[in-house]
Amino acid sequence: MSEQDTRAGFVAVIGAPNAGKSTLVNALVGQKVAIVSPKAQTTRARLMGIALAGSVQILLVDTPGIFQPKRRLDRAMVAAAWTGAQDADLILLVIDASERVRDEILEGLEKREHPLFLVLNKVDLVKKEKLLSLSAELTQRLDPDKVFMISATQGDGVPDLKDALAATMPEGPWLYPEDEVSDATDRMIAAELTREQLVNQLHQELPYETAIETETWEDRPDGSTVIRQQILVERDSQKAIVIGKGGRRLKALGAAAREEIAQHLGRPVHLFLHVKVNPRWDEDRGLYREIGLDWAD
Repeated sequence: MSEQDTRAGFVAVIGAPNAGKSTLVNALVGQKVAIVSPKAQTTRARLMGIALAGSVQILLVDTPGIFQPKRRLDRAMVAAAWTGAQDADLILLVIDASERVRDEILEGLEKREHPLFLVLNKVDLVKKEKLLSLSAELTQRLDPDKVFMISATQGDGVPDLKDALAATMPEGPWLYPEDEVSDATDRMIAAELTREQLVNQLHQELPYETAIETETWEDRPDGSTVIRQQILVERDSQKAIVIGKGGRRLKALGAAAREEIAQHLGRPVHLFLHVKVNPRWDEDRGLYREIGLDWAD
């Protein structure tokens, strides 16, 4: 394929927490590249999924949800989202059609400099009359280039959205090899897959302010990989929840995470987890670098 025949561009996928951004990115890419959870504020850093549509490479930047920040981690997450929007060729605003629209997101997009596609997600949960009313309201306020009504979990409307994104990408060479689906390192994805299990298994008992830090990573001659990770929590009571009675909860978390990581890497994985209490883990600059966030003052 010559460079004259190819297109490639960046799409910033932004919206409120739990709007379905990561689910949509996975659906557009065609496989799992971003962790998903029913719990809000799961995505933390800018993580790129790479979707192919014929001769077009669509670089989907899955950003953290935009909300009112209260602490340093929150500020870093929101800053990452807006930076992703500023750096993109096109902004893809994902709205949960079944929830109230956050005004701070709309205000931030009213004076944008980039094209905007508006995506009303979870349309399977909303009556048609409400959808049409919401679409008209947001169209009047934001004047998007296109509006799509989809269900990312069901796949409804996703192919049409992908075709429209492909048509808007600028001409030019592909920026990543054809077989790559994400810009995240294996180390980062492994930590995210463990955090996904932590969030999904304990979301009713444990706040989302936890982190996974990869301590060591060893690729063995026999083709397996040994990974040691620590789960950072803020209080002793949270540590007890993660470990569980007789260590059963930690064992279940490790087994599920190991299976996901092994599937991602395509080889056997030996995963060792332990829990560490650090009330100020979110003040560790090194950890911010590890999870792909900039330090927010």
